[in-house]
Amino acid sequence: MTTSSGNILLIQSGGCTPVINSTLAGLIKNGQTLYPKSRIYGGIHGITGVIDGKIPDITELSNSQLKSLAKMPGAALGSSRHKLLPNDIEPLLKTLKAHNIRILHIIGGNDSAATGLSVSESARADKYELQVINLPKTIDNDIVLTDHSPGYGSAARFISQATFGVGRDAEAMGINSPICILEVMGRDSGWLAAASSFYKKTDRDAPHFIGIPEVIFSEENFLISIENAYRSYGYAVAVVSEKIRSREGNLSRENPPTFTDNFGHSYFESPGKYLLDLVEKRLEVRCRWEKPGTIQRSLMDAVSTTDRIEAYEIGQKAMEMARSEMNEVIPTIIRANNQKYEYSMGSASLKDVAGKIKYLPEKYRPNEQGFTNELFKSYLRPLLGNPIHDTEPIFNLL
Repeated sequence: MTTSSGNILLIQSGGCTPVINSTLAGLIKNGQTLYPKSRIYGGIHGITGVIDGKIPDITELSNSQLKSLAKMPGAALGSSRHKLLPNDIEPLLKTLKAHNIRILHIIGGNDSAATGLSVSESARADKYELQVINLPKTIDNDIVLTDHSPGYGSAARFISQATFGVGRDAEAMGINSPICILEVMGRDSGWLAAASSFYKKTDRDAPHFIGIPEVIFSEENFLISIENAYRSYGYAVAVVSEKIRSREGNLSRENPPTFTDNFGHSYFESPGKYLLDLVEKRLEVRCRWEKPGTIQRSLMDAVSTTDRIEAYEIGQKAMEMARSEMNEVIPTIIRANNQKYEYSMGSASLKDVAGKIKYLPEKYRPNEQGFTNELFKSYLRPLLGNPIHDTEPIFNLL
């Protein structure tokens, strides 16, 4: 397939990450260089913009504009969680043909990989030549066949610092509000929740419990861990993923989902709020429930330097893959097998990524006291970027 005379379409899909626009900037910059005769378009609010014909020309963005774009939170083109339906295909292909789009780049996660495959298969069935190359992004870090995904390092940086700070605050407040439950994102995997343990060095340090989707949640074990920490240290901190599961399903199982998206993912009443009530009834002390929500994926000052650089390089790499006439692929990050953090860029087939989930492996999972081992911390450390400060000198007066 030759696409030298065609144009390029870029879309952003799924939940935003702190560095999704850095990937977009890398795509545009390398697109301008490798395809000087092509126009570059952007789909407004993801695939829905393509279906609706809303794809403005973004070819002429300047270097200064691209530098600003790379540091911008949110998704500059707008995102969506739309699952392609049969009646979407005709208007989608009409937009592609009207603008002579021959290369489609989708920045997204595993559901977006499935969308990329659907578009590619539809174009092939219509005998329309189209290259589809997805680009990885997710704060959940659950895309398979890549060491990690752009977006995870920055969100993990936020969560690790937030947990450390919440712990110091709860300890300081003592009997006034000695217990805190921090609810973090992570629909199917515990990568983000596990990052909360990065600054934990002793039993006294937060967190004292970590709940992840990969491990069946026991309310009794949770309460025992929190009570033990509270009785021993005067405070306790728990970190739980937004979709921890008991043997019966979601924790507040008597309630129906509050929302179900187009991909069939259901969202329930907050587990953090549910657990807060259990703790207050059991210990008869005030318990705080913190849910940073989208803050954990949009705080500009928490962006990891490593994450931003790699996200930009992923964008550049995807455009090079297009130039090499690759199709139905996604760039991956390959970590070198040595003590020094080094990586290279590889690729995987969309068919091997679409709809699949990379769970937190057992070797990285936290124990019942909220500890993760050095193996996980060694994995995580370079992804957090430049350290803010060294916590070693911090000591306890209480």
